[in-house]
Amino acid sequence: MAWTETAWLTYWLATAQTGESLAAGTNGLQTVIAVLQAIVLGIVQGITEFLPISSTAHLIIFTDILNWKNVWDKPALDAIQFGSVIAVVWYFHKDIRQILSGAWSALQRQDWQQDEWKILMGIAVGTIPALSGGLALKQMGVELDQPLLIAITAIVASLLLGLAEKIGIRKRGFDQLQIADGVLVGLGQMMALLPGVSRSGATLTTALFLGLKRDTAARFSFLLGIPTLTIATLVQAKDALNNGDMAIPLLTAILSAFIFSYLSIAWLLRYLQRQSTWVFVWYRLGLGAALLIAIAANWL
Repeated sequence: MAWTETAWLTYWLATAQTGESLAAGTNGLQTVIAVLQAIVLGIVQGITEFLPISSTAHLIIFTDILNWKNVWDKPALDAIQFGSVIAVVWYFHKDIRQILSGAWSALQRQDWQQDEWKILMGIAVGTIPALSGGLALKQMGVELDQPLLIAITAIVASLLLGLAEKIGIRKRGFDQLQIADGVLVGLGQMMALLPGVSRSGATLTTALFLGLKRDTAARFSFLLGIPTLTIATLVQAKDALNNGDMAIPLLTAILSAFIFSYLSIAWLLRYLQRQSTWVFVWYRLGLGAALLIAIAANWL
């Protein structure tokens, strides 16, 4: 007997909230449900990866609340970041090409003061701290995706961003970047090893403290994050990429993340040319407070 629309809706909601595994016996309906979940998670990843509000925190919260962890475990969530990697490389491909060609020209002439050389060296050196810290945590098997930790780090990071917004002089443009900026912003990027801090938020905060203009700080943050985000995604997502049952949902999530990552990058750069970061400070304070309330009420 054919199912009624009400029965199908009831089944979908029940399955979506229990997060049934896509292991053996996966059928077409489960795949459709996983694809719908993938679209949602891709949107969350895309919007939150480059806005200073922490994509990791939001993905963990979403999968916790909706009970999707049986399908979308940590490696699968990490794999979604490929969409963000492709988006940021696509968006900044002209900048990347200019930096690489200019740095190669500087190397040939041994002109160590050329802007492109300093930017490339700053990105290269600034990548080391976060990768080293991430590797150390992985080898130690440290798990940091706890709601309480996310709540605390979201609040602390928001206060730091607010302080940077308040005291940062915001006078230096992209052509005034130095290698030291890459080192210091790279050290700031290490803070993002804690879920809830936000990689873009940590680098943006550090760059503002260093006196960079808001849009320059965001642009440099995105460029500096490309190597770290790419390598970390490759390392963390390999298990999910080898799971054939998740191929269609993962591709869907990656495509969704690509679209919304690209849109969020374009929006944020335009926004910071005219506006401050206070909206993100207040949002993260609210997020941290909401999580603390949810934890106290045993909702998480």
